[in-house]
Amino acid sequence: MEILKAELVEDGAKRDRRGHRITPPERIDALVREYHASGLTQAAFARRAGVNYSTFAGWVFARRRQAMEQTGRSSGVRFAQLQLPGANPVVAEVSVTLTDGTVVRGADVQAVALLVRALKG
Repeated sequence: MEILKAELVEDGAKRDRRGHRITPPERIDALVREYHASGLTQAAFARRAGVNYSTFAGWVFARRRQAMEQTGRSSGVRFAQLQLPGANPVVAEVSVTLTDGTVVRGADVQAVALLVRALKG
């Protein structure tokens, strides 16, 4: 029988019941600010900071959402139809690329929309 030796290394960080390190909110804010100033991708920054990527991405998302709520801005994308006075809404061709790579093109917007719906259904 083989004897295994193990050593417990305590880093002083607070941990939850599952043993995951608890990062204080001030540290999270500092890391997110450093990330924005770094010019790195989230994955590269998380790797450099020694933080799990998905955890870090969640922090960035949460801080961005908080900032939008504080400024009163909406996080949703909004579109508005614009009709210029005297403009003739002529469409030369409409092109739609589906997720499987299929491209549907045509001059009649309604016909293209019906075909796309039929292909997706």
